[in-house]
Amino acid sequence: MLFNTLRYAEFFAAVFVGSWALVRYAGAWPRLVFLLLLSYGFYATWDWRYLPLIFASSTVDFFLARAIAREERPRARRAMLVATVVLNLGFLGFFKYWNFALENAAALRALLTGEPASVGHAFRVLLPPVGISFFTFESMSYVVDVYRGELPPHKSYLRYLLFVAFFPHLVAGPIVRPRDLLPQFERAPSLTLEEGGAALFLVAIGLVKKVVLSDQLALNLVDRVFERPENYSALEVLAGVYGYAAQIYCDFSGYTDIAIGSALLLGVRFPKNFDAPYKAHNLADFWRRWHISLSTWLRDYLYIPLGGNRGSELATYRNLMITMLLGGLWHGASWNFVFWGFLHGLGLAVTRAFQRAVQRRRPAGEGERGGATASSPLSRVPLRALCVLLTFHYVCFAWIFFRVPTFSQAVLILRQIGTLTTFHPNLPPVLVALLGVALLSHYVPERLYERARGAFIAAPAPVQGALLFLVAIGLHEAASAAAVPFVYFQF
Repeated sequence: MLFNTLRYAEFFAAVFVGSWALVRYAGAWPRLVFLLLLSYGFYATWDWRYLPLIFASSTVDFFLARAIAREERPRARRAMLVATVVLNLGFLGFFKYWNFALENAAALRALLTGEPASVGHAFRVLLPPVGISFFTFESMSYVVDVYRGELPPHKSYLRYLLFVAFFPHLVAGPIVRPRDLLPQFERAPSLTLEEGGAALFLVAIGLVKKVVLSDQLALNLVDRVFERPENYSALEVLAGVYGYAAQIYCDFSGYTDIAIGSALLLGVRFPKNFDAPYKAHNLADFWRRWHISLSTWLRDYLYIPLGGNRGSELATYRNLMITMLLGGLWHGASWNFVFWGFLHGLGLAVTRAFQRAVQRRRPAGEGERGGATASSPLSRVPLRALCVLLTFHYVCFAWIFFRVPTFSQAVLILRQIGTLTTFHPNLPPVLVALLGVALLSHYVPERLYERARGAFIAAPAPVQGALLFLVAIGLHEAASAAAVPFVYFQF
């Protein structure tokens, strides 16, 4: 059930009315049961056969966390923590990476024996569960937090099941922390008129990003260029690469806007997941702005446990590289994703080395209060703009390997760009305008966005309804014959 379909609108309308009716006439407990059943129903529309997996994973983690909290012996606590990590990563590894492991084993055997590389269909996992990467990380982080003593074990089994399965974040994030979501299910939900207006504004913006910008760029530029780059000029291929950067941002941030807005309409607050990532002036800044829930999860549960930046510089670079390699692999079972992670790990290491070199050369006492100083290079607007431009192009270069199915296809794209041809019959003005809006919207001052948001929230209900009706007409005109799935559903 895609967020950008009429079916989801009908489903959500039923959930919204039913949820608030139960709050008013029956109380919080029936509402929780209602939301849990509807969330499981939402997941079943993807593939009902995997419902036992999400239920079993949630159940085991809930009771293991309670056992860890009761246990005082360090060795026994560690053993139970290892059990939950092995269980969750075992589920994830089997369903998402089993076929990848078989294919690489077959390739290695063929290399050693000279026989053709083949894997029988009987040994393959046909289709991995939707959203397994997201709900696995969420449930596993709960047990880790309890083990660390950062979170008490939750008392309500029902609320914990709902935390994992709550449908707005179930299949593509954001990765919501248990400390953020579980307490909200313990309180009576609330929704003010201002919050309702903000939620509707977010949903409308998210749908425009997805249907008008992302889908149109994908169908009319990106998919065509990446499928047959040799048929296009260097300028058109470069536009396709820029188009993919815009597509994946508008697609995923649009999904996040709809998810956050949907949750808010049910009285649940999700954290921010994107902050204009293409405004970043280096890769570290990019990862503070892109998929914030994943980058902070990797920092807290992988990078810091590996040692973070507490050891030598070499150890810090190693930890950065391991984190980003595994972050790349998290996105999919392909060496292309691993190489994408390698590029970002390398870029983060270079960024850190450069920052350390600048700090060592800075006079004592300069910049003690934090932020850019008058003599800091990044305080100079032209140089900062150059840093933003270079960071954006490095990210785009890495996106090529994220998007293509094979390394040979990536080489073909880079080679075609290297021809430096400039004819562009496949770049009509409307398409260029869409690409420009998708990218340049990053650089619109935040106050203008907040002013538009505030004006919508303050508008009378009939005006809000009229504006949403106009958005609906635009979405209908822009929509393709079949709803295009969100990019991150595959992860």
